[in-house]
Amino acid sequence: MARPSRAAEKRTELVAAARRAVAERGMLGLRLRDVADQAEMSPGSVLYYFPTLADLLREVQREAVDRFCAAREDAVRAEPDPRRRLAAMIASGLPSGPGDELCVLLYELGTVSRRDPAYAAEHIRLFERQAGVYAGILESGAATGAFRLTRDAADIARTLVALEDGYGLHIVNAVPAVDAAHAARLLRAYAADATGRDPGDFDLDRRDLEGDT
Repeated sequence: MARPSRAAEKRTELVAAARRAVAERGMLGLRLRDVADQAEMSPGSVLYYFPTLADLLREVQREAVDRFCAAREDAVRAEPDPRRRLAAMIASGLPSGPGDELCVLLYELGTVSRRDPAYAAEHIRLFERQAGVYAGILESGAATGAFRLTRDAADIARTLVALEDGYGLHIVNAVPAVDAAHAARLLRAYAADATGRDPGDFDLDRRDLEGDT
């Protein structure tokens, strides 16, 4: 098997360094020097691999979006029952707390999307990919009779992602307004209202869900 090129390895290292710099300093006032220090390189060496800091940060965002979405897709893939798939999806979408590096990274990078179309496009991809997973679960549950949807599956899916985004932002704040456990309960309550189920049906700690209609 051919070894990755040195340039590819350095680009991967710089993405990791930029990820650490954003998580540590935030996007506001982030400098090329901050990334270079994390990578133990000169600023000029960083620019050899990425023409601008913005190019590097867009790659950080792309990688973070793919990693986050892939983890959510993996969390539901093995669940045969729509209720347990929906429960697993809800459980996978919230930050664990202010120290959740990946979620903090996504929120930090998302702040730029209001002004930069490239960041906005990636932020939309993040939203739509998650909503697509939710919609698939909801449609499957409706088709099998497990769910009685109160509105269009796509609308429920988008609302669930929007609720996760809102609660998640409060969870990662320096002084959280809500913790992950409380936010998850609120999400399960909305999911229950939207699917004609009981909130307890979406609690992954329940082992009696499969076969329980």
